[in-house]
Amino acid sequence: MYDYHHLRHVKEQATSKRALWITLILTAFFTVVEIIGGLASNSLALLSDSAHMVSDVIALGLSMTAIYLASRPPNARFTFGFLRFEIIASFLNGFALCLIALGIFYEGVRRALNPQVIDLGLMLTIASIGFTVNLVLTFVLSRSMKEEENLNVKSALWHFIGDLLSSIGVIISAIIIYFTDWGWVDPLVSVVIGGIIFTGGAKIVKESYLILMESVPDKFDLDEIRSSIAEVEGVEDVHEMHLWAVSTDHYSLTAHVFINERIQPFCIILAINETLQRKYGIEHSTIQMEHATIHPHGEYGKEFLRHKEEEEKAREHMLPS
Repeated sequence: MYDYHHLRHVKEQATSKRALWITLILTAFFTVVEIIGGLASNSLALLSDSAHMVSDVIALGLSMTAIYLASRPPNARFTFGFLRFEIIASFLNGFALCLIALGIFYEGVRRALNPQVIDLGLMLTIASIGFTVNLVLTFVLSRSMKEEENLNVKSALWHFIGDLLSSIGVIISAIIIYFTDWGWVDPLVSVVIGGIIFTGGAKIVKESYLILMESVPDKFDLDEIRSSIAEVEGVEDVHEMHLWAVSTDHYSLTAHVFINERIQPFCIILAINETLQRKYGIEHSTIQMEHATIHPHGEYGKEFLRHKEEEEKAREHMLPS
């Protein structure tokens, strides 16, 4: 380590790593099977599912890269380590899901206008195998998510939830076409699949975008945390406060506080850090101690000093003469 960090900016994700390796190997194998089956059967629903499976392989590759990078310690250039790549990978995965969904919409409309002959037997066989594979992979990733919270794995899980629903849709469309000869069901199911994929992708894009924009995580109320810090003995004002997620379950907070000069500042810092850890689980905080007469704060500082002087005069008037 080139420098001391009281909070290790790394993630050792053995469960997620194992789950993603299993998922990647099985997905890569079945993707080849489904592409061949989709082309041979001429089923758009099956081809749309195989296109999604290709994106799964790419997404899992990004996820694996993110997990290995997250285990690398910080250095002089990347002081938070490589945790943020997890979010970049999630954003790219979500964006890829949305693009694939749009492609499926387009192809679904095109096939609806120009129906194709479908090999139902092959279509149903491949879809049934796909359903089994996707069910197993969804279960593996779901168990991993329960043990280790990770937006990166969550984005991969959404890929396979989409795949699982896609397989169900393909099976249903094959059965309907077999009994009714309604060829338009195949492109219709592919459009429904596209809608499910787009919904999941948009959700992942939104979550990762908010983290990349360093917005306050949904689980925290900034005003509540500000009030908790203000309740610490010696703290007279809290300002210039920022709270963001470097990665999932890895939060940082910075704040400036005006303090009472008669109280030991180290005690104030210790009390603030203990409050943040105990009440909110925030272990990485940077608190800057200030005094309004020393550190210029423009109108904000003048207003604070004016208000403080009025409070002191009011207390003096209340004391018995």
